Amino acid sequence: MPRGIADDERDVAIDPQSSPHGSAANGMQTIRRVTIAVLGDLGRSPRMQYHALALAAREVQVDLVGYRGSLPQAIEAESRITCHFLADDSAPRPQRKVIRAVLGAVRAVRQAWALFRVLLFRVGKPDVVLVQSPPAVPTLAVALLAARLRSARLIIDWHNTTSSLVGLVLGVDHLATRWIDRYERMAGRLADAHLCVSHAMREQMAARWGITATVMPDRPAHRFTPASNGTRGAIVRRLWSELGLPPSSHMALVVAPLGWTIDDDVQMLIEAVSMCESLAAERDAAQTPCPDLLILLTGRGPERDAYLPQIRALVARRVHVRAEWLSPQAYAEVLGAADLGLSLHRSSSGVDLPMKIADMFGAHLPVCALDYGPVLNEVLHDGDNGVLFRNSAELATRIVDLCAATADAPPPRLERLRDGAARAAVVRWQDEWGGAAWPVIGAS
Repeated sequence: MPRGIADDERDVAIDPQSSPHGSAANGMQTIRRVTIAVLGDLGRSPRMQYHALALAAREVQVDLVGYRGSLPQAIEAESRITCHFLADDSAPRPQRKVIRAVLGAVRAVRQAWALFRVLLFRVGKPDVVLVQSPPAVPTLAVALLAARLRSARLIIDWHNTTSSLVGLVLGVDHLATRWIDRYERMAGRLADAHLCVSHAMREQMAARWGITATVMPDRPAHRFTPASNGTRGAIVRRLWSELGLPPSSHMALVVAPLGWTIDDDVQMLIEAVSMCESLAAERDAAQTPCPDLLILLTGRGPERDAYLPQIRALVARRVHVRAEWLSPQAYAEVLGAADLGLSLHRSSSGVDLPMKIADMFGAHLPVCALDYGPVLNEVLHDGDNGVLFRNSAELATRIVDLCAATADAPPPRLERLRDGAARAAVVRWQDEWGGAAWPVIGAS
């Protein structure tokens, strides 16, 4: 059985000195084994990966359950983490809604049985079952049943709400959306404890569902660091060459980490690219230098293939767009060398926060983020560690204005934002986890 934890673009090393081994803090009973379940690709579940590594650093045995993904070395080398891979039964979605609904129901039943079988028979008897939601269906019901049968505590880590994601597709008033909302409320109330990613989410869950959650904000892992000035240029030039882009004496790298899901507004970026070309041409005419831009879309997910034809059809003169999957190591390296980061996340619930922002701050990378609501103020401060945009025209203006500068000096505003991103990265994942998550998970 391989040991490890999958992450398509992230990796983390836990500092053993930051976590006292072999004992629970504040007099709590020591837990010996935790099952972490993700009904999805482990490689695209960095938050649960970080939980696993933090627990292993406290000498807790961890069983990590989910679909196989890229396994970073940090987890493969960790003897206290054992992965149990579910068979991935994903298939192309048919166009007809009726057929899609029937196949979706059949798949949910298969997923429920596969997950239940692993939680009940394959993993060692846990003290705690920690489960990620979304997806809530069928994860919460299966995890609840398995936890009760094995006399374990059930903790739900809420990243968003499944009902809000379904509402994007079917509408908020659809019967299925309303049913899932009630299901999340009922299943959630039966859990023993809850974590969530934002204060706004905690308040919403308390008001709507009567659930009390502990906020565990996303923080950057230690492996996300800025490249030195000399190394940064070398990485960008190498990337430029590897992608076959035309030679340039003045280049800027913009990175957009994506999950390629329905709440990533890739279409807005595609619309902004032609506007970036026009703005760059205007600057050339006014003799105000603007670099050639590479906008690198990383990651993989269900919506990626649908956008690739549009991305490849873009006419590139000064602005080049590429969609590339990167290894965990390459992803961290590219973030450390980039000039600007993009967050295209459009929250379905209005209260979740994308972990990609934490990754970028870890690399001291200023973030240009789609403004989807007040919850962003919990992590991103407009004009301090990043900037906001609301439409494609604003996005194009932000990219060009921030990246434009003379060839021999960095843009002053971008450097000020970089300083703000560095301040936002002072608290790292394990520092936050020890004070917020561990008292919940390790409680007797």
